[in-house]
Amino acid sequence: MTAKTAPLTGSYSAEDVEFLLKDLSEVKLERPTEDREEALQSGVHYSEMLPVEYQPSESYIQLFHQTLAATSRKVALAAAACAELIIAKRGYNTTIASLARAGTPIGILIKRYIRQLHGRELPHYSISIIRGKGIDENAVHYMLRRHPDHSIQFVDGWTGKGAIRQVLTRACADFQARYGISLNDDLAVLADPGCCAETYGTREDFLIPSACLNSTVSGLMSRTVLRADLIGPQDFHGAKFYKEWLEQDVSNLFVDRIAAHFEEVAQEARELAAARLGDPAQMAVTWQGITSIRRLQEAHGIDDMNLVKPGVGETTRVLLRRVPWKILIDRADNPNLEHIMLLAQDRGVAVEIDPQLEYSCCGLIKKLKGAANE
Repeated sequence: MTAKTAPLTGSYSAEDVEFLLKDLSEVKLERPTEDREEALQSGVHYSEMLPVEYQPSESYIQLFHQTLAATSRKVALAAAACAELIIAKRGYNTTIASLARAGTPIGILIKRYIRQLHGRELPHYSISIIRGKGIDENAVHYMLRRHPDHSIQFVDGWTGKGAIRQVLTRACADFQARYGISLNDDLAVLADPGCCAETYGTREDFLIPSACLNSTVSGLMSRTVLRADLIGPQDFHGAKFYKEWLEQDVSNLFVDRIAAHFEEVAQEARELAAARLGDPAQMAVTWQGITSIRRLQEAHGIDDMNLVKPGVGETTRVLLRRVPWKILIDRADNPNLEHIMLLAQDRGVAVEIDPQLEYSCCGLIKKLKGAANE
């Protein structure tokens, strides 16, 4: 298979990443939040439209910078530990395939760490995976052709209840059945509070600064799009490049600030990786978050699991681009939740304390009609 569209780099350097995505920048795909939520819950697939990009207030932007300053070493350690595990498990003949778009900055951090601390240059691409649709097979074929002696390591930002890991597992099985090519569904993530991944930086549900924003911390790229009238059988999945937000872009600032800590965290990262490799129980996938989600469904009368979004990253997404019903937090003094409280106040969303919550927070989406499918 051949894809017709050359890969993009967004606002990143070509040394950091190539986006295997069709450029849809000139297509109007955004829909207002309320309209989009009604469409989602009426059965329209989320990949057929885009949310209007949330433009944060000045105080929120300041909070991003404060959070980045406060957590940059912590994020660096998690990225470094993840990178060390990848090298130990997969070796240097590995292609990093980050899942657009939350996975992209994490894939860049992993690539930079390996370059900086191991002196090796791993290819890195950002590709699309869509719930209910699967992975972009044209992008996978492209990577396999360009690097025939490499295995592929899929990378994402964090896990919630593990939906994308499940999509990836199914996609890898389908790829094997269709083409006779085996792919490893071992998804590497920076944070794995749901215990859905074997390769992770941390299982703490903390605020990754890149979760605070949308395109302006992800190379100015939109979420990915898959619509039959826009994406042909030989095309990559699509996305938009929001060049109009260049002045607000902090994508490179984010990765630069975190990468600056790699030297100081390297030894600790090696020790973390060695400890996990020596004790497989530390890397076991237990899907413990699912139990928590079912309890919340019962407690709040929610019949659709897709309306429950656990974890700091997913709750942030609910507040940035969905129609929230309420936000649950584990405790009022949780330092990871300052941006959640600010967003909830900005949108007039109720916040409730649930001391039994296994995550730092959880976003509950307002049920309009039908069922949500994002």
